[in-house]
Amino acid sequence: MKAFLGMGLLGSNFVKAMIKKGDQVQVWNRTASRAKALEPFGAKAFDSASDAVSGADIVHICVKDDAAVDEVLELAAPGLKKGALIADHTTTSAKGAIERTKVWKERGFTYLHAPVFMGPPNALESTGTMLVSGDQFVIAKLEPELSKMTGKLVNLGDEEGRAAGMKLIGNLFLISLTGGLSDSLALAKAQGIPASEVLNLFNSWNPGAMVPGRLKRLMEGDFANPSWELNMARKDAGLMMSAADESDGHLLLIPAIAAEMDKWIEKGHGSDDWSIFAKDNI
Repeated sequence: MKAFLGMGLLGSNFVKAMIKKGDQVQVWNRTASRAKALEPFGAKAFDSASDAVSGADIVHICVKDDAAVDEVLELAAPGLKKGALIADHTTTSAKGAIERTKVWKERGFTYLHAPVFMGPPNALESTGTMLVSGDQFVIAKLEPELSKMTGKLVNLGDEEGRAAGMKLIGNLFLISLTGGLSDSLALAKAQGIPASEVLNLFNSWNPGAMVPGRLKRLMEGDFANPSWELNMARKDAGLMMSAADESDGHLLLIPAIAAEMDKWIEKGHGSDDWSIFAKDNI
């Protein structure tokens, strides 16, 4: 028997996928109607979290944040089966994940943080990526269950909280990527270039393929042999901002990056590789 707490977009699709695989799943959500909506698919909805986890060997949870995880688990605590395994798929702080692992172990339960790089379609199709870290015995025990939920289960080692930290790093990149796309579309609009042509450009030229190489270069710290000089990159950033300003365009990221470039140029690094503005974060 499984229980799932939190019937948001991810949680509800995780439950649907579990049921398709033949699992019996008991569900709960703060807004009861969301849990009830899973009953036609075969789930059993409960009005209280403690009733929902009653008899469950594995309790999955996917809610908003650290505070919500702590609150929901406290609501569920009276109904937890002795020795129950708790798999938390919420994006949380590393500090919170570490503390919960310790607290619930002291209370006689196994807690494992297993955040995901998965959207609702991935949860339904059991694709995407799930991260885990911490006690390797616990991970081995839960691996068969977790592997069924995702296309790729990544074990990041025995350091508790590492999975939480890496999830935040991944999400930061996704947010930055969307900010960059927003700036690209703003610049295209300012120059009268249709968004469809921007898509065509990225279909033909994939800058994403450069990410591993760029990161490797940053880690090596070789800025004295430029592939693109900082002065030239800053010149281009100025052209971008000027073009946007002329059409009242709004750039999210480029002005802040240009300001950082200026600091490094003032330090005498204008002829170094343009990526030197990231040096202090390596």
